[in-house]
Amino acid sequence: MRVGVYYNNNDVRVEEMPRPQIGPGEILVKVMASGICGSDVLEWYRIKTAPRVLGHEAAGVIVEVGEGVKNYQIGEKVFVSHHVPCGTCHYCSRGHETACETLHTTNYYPGGFAEYIRVPRLNVERGVYRLPEGMSFEEGTFVEPVACVVRAQRLAGIGRGDTVLILGSGLSGLLHLQLARLKGAEKIFTTDISEYRLQAAKKFGADEAINARDNVEERLRQLNGGRRADKVIVCTGAESASRQALRCVDRGGTILFFAVPDPGANIPVPFADFWRDEITIMTSYGGAPRDLEEALKILAERRLNVQGMITHRLSLNEIGLGFRLVARAEDSLKVIIEPQR
Repeated sequence: MRVGVYYNNNDVRVEEMPRPQIGPGEILVKVMASGICGSDVLEWYRIKTAPRVLGHEAAGVIVEVGEGVKNYQIGEKVFVSHHVPCGTCHYCSRGHETACETLHTTNYYPGGFAEYIRVPRLNVERGVYRLPEGMSFEEGTFVEPVACVVRAQRLAGIGRGDTVLILGSGLSGLLHLQLARLKGAEKIFTTDISEYRLQAAKKFGADEAINARDNVEERLRQLNGGRRADKVIVCTGAESASRQALRCVDRGGTILFFAVPDPGANIPVPFADFWRDEITIMTSYGGAPRDLEEALKILAERRLNVQGMITHRLSLNEIGLGFRLVARAEDSLKVIIEPQR
């Protein structure tokens, strides 16, 4: 079968490898669509395990079921979660499922940028989700990224009446924008340095899209009656965005680092001011089963416009172009690879 092998952001090759053989409790899924995630082009994060087949937003059709699999049948359309928690450890029991050691050691093989993936027993038991009637495979690729956003906003307590500032208007920023609106946020502002993405933010409902090169804090105060934002969501690894976040959060507010700067970056935090103003700084990573279930429900009910976010549908032979588009972060939002084309 053909696979897309990642060497670096500018070198993703189509290679051949044997079609996976499944064992008891496992299933084989024919991948119909797999999205390129922003984390796939996070080179410092990915290159240390290269060469490898990436892709963790895969949707497809079950074509084989192993001995003992009773809950799934050949022909069913599914989204498959690449990481699953154990559900019983200290971290899972405290609601920190994405800190579970099992979650960080489970995956399907070889990766979503392949014609077929073998889904291990644990993932079959805890990480396979049937696509509802009428949901396309490309919509299914949004289950994982939407789940990550669902988790982040739940942990940050984003809700009715909030003023939200989203730093970065790429795919994750726009998903945060739409979900915050769905949760009742009163005002939502976004930033970016790309005019293409600023226009996209307006299209998807931002009250104002601010050029990140401007004085974001000053503009935010002008737009928000002199106040800064209750919730600031960082959706870019740019150090400048992290510094902006510290300046743009209001008293009693929360800064959520959905994306983080590269390792080694040092961002000075004004702890004395934050202590006095009761400001929270937090992070969020991935999605847990309950987040995936909520994401699937939201998508099934068409409560987010994800179809409008798809800018490129590419064959596996075009995967190199797809990675360059996402890494360039200019004139693309969601890039989907269709391995069967």
